[in-house]
Amino acid sequence: MSNFRSISTIAVATALGWTVPAHAQTAEQADALRAEISAMREQMAAMAQQIDTLEGRLVAADTKAEAATLAAANASESAEKAAAATKEVKVAQLEKANGWSFEPFGRLMVDAGSVNAPNSINDSGLGFANEVRRARIGMKGDIPGGFDYKIELEFADNEVEITDATLGYDAGGAHLTVGQHNNFQSLEELTSSRFTSFMERAAFTDAFGFQRRVGVSAEFNPGVVLVQGGVFTDNIDNLSASNNSWGADGRVVFAPKMGNTQLHVGGSVHWRDFNDGQSSVRYRQRPQVHFTDTRFVDTRSIAATGDFGYGLEFAAINGPFHATGEAYWQKASRTAGAADPTFFGGYAEVGYFLTGGDSRTYKGGKFDRIKPKNPVGNGGFGAVQVVARYDYLDLNDAGITGGMQNTYGLSLVWTPTDYTRFMMNYLHNEYDDAAIAAALSRSYSVDTFGVRAQFDF
Repeated sequence: MSNFRSISTIAVATALGWTVPAHAQTAEQADALRAEISAMREQMAAMAQQIDTLEGRLVAADTKAEAATLAAANASESAEKAAAATKEVKVAQLEKANGWSFEPFGRLMVDAGSVNAPNSINDSGLGFANEVRRARIGMKGDIPGGFDYKIELEFADNEVEITDATLGYDAGGAHLTVGQHNNFQSLEELTSSRFTSFMERAAFTDAFGFQRRVGVSAEFNPGVVLVQGGVFTDNIDNLSASNNSWGADGRVVFAPKMGNTQLHVGGSVHWRDFNDGQSSVRYRQRPQVHFTDTRFVDTRSIAATGDFGYGLEFAAINGPFHATGEAYWQKASRTAGAADPTFFGGYAEVGYFLTGGDSRTYKGGKFDRIKPKNPVGNGGFGAVQVVARYDYLDLNDAGITGGMQNTYGLSLVWTPTDYTRFMMNYLHNEYDDAAIAAALSRSYSVDTFGVRAQFDF
């Protein structure tokens, strides 16, 4: 722009010079004309400088206008955020003031795999199968007066069942619970299915009939000691006037933190009287996957008036490594003076995370959610864990031959995010005195393979 004005000034001056007749140009006139041209040049240069100054001011004004517009937009956005935050605070204050809260939750687990037994066994539960292992949805929260509630429904197997339905209350150092909830049997049983290291829990937990029941319980957790106990009737689906069994359960856990190692040492005891609503009991177990109904160990029906069980628990977590094991004895009280059989189950496992910074977690006397240090979605791969387990179940005693099951298992667990999980299990089951014969033999092996995809919220 400045170069253009300079060229224009020279052009005007030159033109003026050419328009003066040569015969009128005396020396004095030429000097005067040069002076006028010089003055005109100075005036035009000053005008060009003023134009440049005005252009600079205009650019500055445009910049200020853009900044003002951006500031106004940011102010508007901040005002909207502030309004939303104020609304959230008001809602939270309202909930707190009224004492109510509501939190929905749920889980979905889909399994597939195969059970491979000797060819001489003809059973519809063998071969490939798949199922929706768990499909649950529920809600929990607080109620005015210091109470809390939890309701959870199960939608798998084309049925709707109540898994949990509880009312709780914090009474000083104890938490009281009434309704349908877990008994206090076994670390493996009390750890949520969302956080177990294999698709199915240890064989004895299902074989000995561990399940939720309706009852009243209390938990005390003073420091590193956890004490749990309760009185229970039966599962909510089995309650009736003719089924009035009842029992009691207790559990004590010592869980100190020693350096970087979280320890867990515990024990539990269970007693149940079938009363006049049940006169028999049956212990049996699948081959470590749920998508088959075939049981290779089975005591069949035992005439009994009740059962009594007790177990020991151990676990340790140190960085990427964990080890855990349990042993449990279950005694059936038989009728008509028959000898009381005592059956046994237990397992031992070790696990290790292949991804740096990941570890199994522990809370409240049980294993808790795995939270990958580098989850998928944040530039990471998630947590990868390998686990090896030996599982044993003996249902032979006092003249009852239910069979023995020795299981050697490997599990590969991938946790992409806190709330998603994929599992792959291989299990080699060896049987003695099996409930199902293979040709003329009751000693043989069965291989199972399973995969699972799950998420929860």
